[in-house]
Amino acid sequence: MLDIQKIRADFPILSQTVNGKPLVYFDNGATSQKPQIVIDAIEKYYQEINANIHRGVHTLSQLATDAYEISRGKVQQHINAKFAHEVLFTPGTTHGINLVTNGFASILKPGDEVLVSALEHHSNIVPWQMLCEKTGAVLKVIPMNEDGELIMDAFDALLSEKTKVVTVNHISNALGIINPIKYIIEKAHAVGAAVLIDGAQAVPHLKPDVQELDCDFYVFSGHKMCGPTGTGILYGKEAWLNKLPPYQGGGEMIKEVTFEKTTYADLPHKFEAGTPNIAGGIVLGTAIDYLNNIGFDNIQKHEEELLEYATKRLLEIEGLRIYGTGKNKASVVSFNIDGIHPYDIGSIIDKLGIAVRTGHHCAQPIMNFFCIPGTIRASFSFYNTKEEIDLMVDAVKKAKTMLS
Repeated sequence: MLDIQKIRADFPILSQTVNGKPLVYFDNGATSQKPQIVIDAIEKYYQEINANIHRGVHTLSQLATDAYEISRGKVQQHINAKFAHEVLFTPGTTHGINLVTNGFASILKPGDEVLVSALEHHSNIVPWQMLCEKTGAVLKVIPMNEDGELIMDAFDALLSEKTKVVTVNHISNALGIINPIKYIIEKAHAVGAAVLIDGAQAVPHLKPDVQELDCDFYVFSGHKMCGPTGTGILYGKEAWLNKLPPYQGGGEMIKEVTFEKTTYADLPHKFEAGTPNIAGGIVLGTAIDYLNNIGFDNIQKHEEELLEYATKRLLEIEGLRIYGTGKNKASVVSFNIDGIHPYDIGSIIDKLGIAVRTGHHCAQPIMNFFCIPGTIRASFSFYNTKEEIDLMVDAVKKAKTMLS
């Protein structure tokens, strides 16, 4: 059992008030809050070892380089990558996806097919659309059902020798549905396709094992897992990363530069041009340590209890519909109340200290499927409580009364 009050004490922002009410933070799907140990680690870096990395012989540069590469090793162990050089630091999930799509521009040809799912965040749709426009490849969509689950029979039917890439999220940011990515990866590989998994919404809740999954690419952001904003990871199998061309040119990613020809550095530096977010990369390792010390089994158990409790309490409200009712879900409840715009509910409950996300959640195709403008999304983390859920339910009931 987690000592939730002890854990909450690690997060200074959770003790403040909003509009005179205790903050109830249920927008963890957008970004998680940061424990004091992460905040302190950022300050410690700038106070003690601030220097550029991989380039200097002086002591501070070596200390910063060591700390950065130790953090890379922590990520490698956390996701069980085979090699540390398969772990690339990025500014976030979006950057990682764009890096991969840029590389595939030199691989795809007209008539090739890219499969994306109907559950994707815009960041895992738009870059592939741009890639298809550039190469003449065809974008195809794995459809979803009324429960918010992908239709696997349709996925199987879409696969063919023309399929070169399959890309899906591990967990839907809008609905919380956990996709059967192991099945998707196996079937895609059977036709010779590469697979990219968007793990942005998964890594706060579970530890992905990229070797067990056998995915070719796995991308995620640090800020959703208690780390700093502007941090992320692209895992790629060594063979694929060697095959793809560099995404950006500049310092650090080169081996030798002349005006006649440039040769590129080995992995991972081939894809890490310029001065990176050094503090962010180092402190991402601190955040991963923090989460592992709590334990992902403990995190999952607590969040499953929150999801079950929130679902039960919200369904007490007449006229409330939950979107994403599949069996396998993370701790996200996306809902509406008949006849009331989600923005109006969100605005009122904010006055009562409740932070939720309203809108399309950068997943407009999902909203179009359900013929709605958006939803109210409550996304829970391990530092949330059932008492906070009660406060949210009371606030939603009050908002409904005011707007009816």
